[in-house]
Amino acid sequence: MTTAPDLGPHLEAVVGALEGAGLAVGQGGAPSPMPASKRYVALYMDPGTVGRESLADRRTDLALLFQVTCVGPTAEQCLWVAQQVRRALFGPLMVAGRATWRPEELGGPPVARDDDVSPPLFFLPVQYRLQSTA
Repeated sequence: MTTAPDLGPHLEAVVGALEGAGLAVGQGGAPSPMPASKRYVALYMDPGTVGRESLADRRTDLALLFQVTCVGPTAEQCLWVAQQVRRALFGPLMVAGRATWRPEELGGPPVARDDDVSPPLFFLPVQYRLQSTA
């Protein structure tokens, strides 16, 4: 019998890769404290979907969607953050006891300006898929 794949180590791997690239990361919103540069990423993770690896009904495959919202004080700095995210997530992520695919970038809308904060910030949500198996 197998146990359900654990979301926690996958979340830790994504956060570790982003922080390892020197990015300030907030889970579910802006990081606290807010970096003085106003450049950061807000990470939003879904609970994932567990799938069967074979007809034997071993449910060990996990597919996660997550969104990295890149934020900066200018459109250019927001795009700079997005490039750092792309570099951080380009290679495979290490999750203990799991074989992982390289995160797949699914894209998102263009950079937008948030006028609800003062001074305004620019943001760019980019979605990724991460898959792993036991």
